Amino acid sequence: MAKTKGKQNNNQGANLGFEEKLWDSANKLRGNMDAAEYKHVVLGLIFLKYINDAFEAQRHKLEKELSDPESEWYIEDIEERGYALEDRDEYAAANVFWVPRKARWNGLQANAKQPTIGKLIDDAMMAIEKDNPVLKGVLPKDYARPTLDKQRLGGLIDLVGTIGLGDDENRSKDILGRVYEYFLGKFASAEGKKGGEFYTARCVVRLLVEMLAPYKGRVYDPCCGSGGMFVQSERFIEEHGGKLGDISIYGQESNPTTWRLAKMNLAIRGIEANLGPEPADSFHRDLHPDLKADYILANPPFNMKDWGGERLRDDKRWKFGVPPTGNANFAWVQHFIHHLAPNGMAGFVLANGSMSSNQSGEGDIRKNIIEADMVDCMVALPGQLFYSTQIPVCLWFLTRNKKNGRFRDRSGETLFIDARKMGVMVDRTHRELTDEDIRKIADTYHSWRGDKDYKKSYEDVPGFCKSANLEEIREHNYILTPGRYVGAEPVEDDGEPFEEKMRRLTSVLREQLKEGKELEEAIKKNLGMLGYEI
Repeated sequence: MAKTKGKQNNNQGANLGFEEKLWDSANKLRGNMDAAEYKHVVLGLIFLKYINDAFEAQRHKLEKELSDPESEWYIEDIEERGYALEDRDEYAAANVFWVPRKARWNGLQANAKQPTIGKLIDDAMMAIEKDNPVLKGVLPKDYARPTLDKQRLGGLIDLVGTIGLGDDENRSKDILGRVYEYFLGKFASAEGKKGGEFYTARCVVRLLVEMLAPYKGRVYDPCCGSGGMFVQSERFIEEHGGKLGDISIYGQESNPTTWRLAKMNLAIRGIEANLGPEPADSFHRDLHPDLKADYILANPPFNMKDWGGERLRDDKRWKFGVPPTGNANFAWVQHFIHHLAPNGMAGFVLANGSMSSNQSGEGDIRKNIIEADMVDCMVALPGQLFYSTQIPVCLWFLTRNKKNGRFRDRSGETLFIDARKMGVMVDRTHRELTDEDIRKIADTYHSWRGDKDYKKSYEDVPGFCKSANLEEIREHNYILTPGRYVGAEPVEDDGEPFEEKMRRLTSVLREQLKEGKELEEAIKKNLGMLGYEI
């Protein structure tokens, strides 16, 4: 049985204390607007507030130095000091976006109740894009449209104006960035199936990142959505003593609005990433054709049917077999493998069918990948983790080299983990993995592969994990479903002798059968009285 929601708060992951209240307030201002449309209104404003806060923080710091007679940067003349504060190079040097005068938050908030507020925000967005080429074509610029209620927009500006609070402590907690992430998750939930196109449940992203542990190198996601894999990877590095920039990020996204969300999401964090010059389809227009990544993290669309496979029958990526035109699962898998560096590792989400399907040549492709000894670990996840689907999914972990020296030699071995019973229900239809669940799964993988800083030795646990060799996988006809390998968990002995228990249970069954027969006769009799003979 899965645990029910307890005191632990994993919901969407922000854990700021006021995020739910903030969301409720923002949602009230939505009125009748569709969540998919409202998302861009809200997230655009949060982005605008975020870069304003960062700009004001840097401006405040500069002002302090320029007005301090003891500082080497001291400027006595007030007018000259004012010019220096408007020197955009001082902001670029600190990796802070330059915010032109017409885009500054104080001015916008002062006009929040004016009917012209929509145009003022559009002008602000255009001015920011003009002065910051990396954001060109990224920011939403349709706040002036007649269908957007300006009174509600003003209320929303007032609400967003309360986030961040401007002090160093709150900025250090990255409150706006975390609210942005929280709202992404809430919009994904509000949009239902469509929400899954731009957002992967945070606990699944965390699990992938914690298992792969991408400390350094090139990280790639060819279907990056709103960039959640990259944000979590940077967070992982910072939590483990690394620094922003230890990894180089490469991504691609075909949906134009989602691509813009990713650019904004990464800009908020100060994360530099190469997402290509524009949105594009990874299968048909690979924007990083020569990339060999050290880590690949991805959540491709499940069981994608119309992916244009018929136009790619002779593609060089299909080393393990030509994927079927009606399902892109093994096209994605082979796209990942194609982009893996010689010692690279990949972790990605796929529908459960990918572990056992034998349709349209998928079984042969899976067999070839297994025989190439690339499957490092398989994890079966519980259902209801995703907004886009209720079906259970799994995680694949592939590696090009199982004896690369970083970990123990795992040649011919694969770890199977069955996590289907983990997680807590956070609402009627959604489940999340807890911090403890994520820790347990990641620790099991790390102890099995022999991470140098992980001392606990690995052991098979019936019902949860099993290290299987290639011969065992062959015996299972190359099916990778963890449940086939881990077996059943041991049942606790209740102390009742077997013979005694069987006598008791058969007695109960006898009584139930007798009652069933009596009930059947009663139903027949009543129907007969109504003129319906059976």
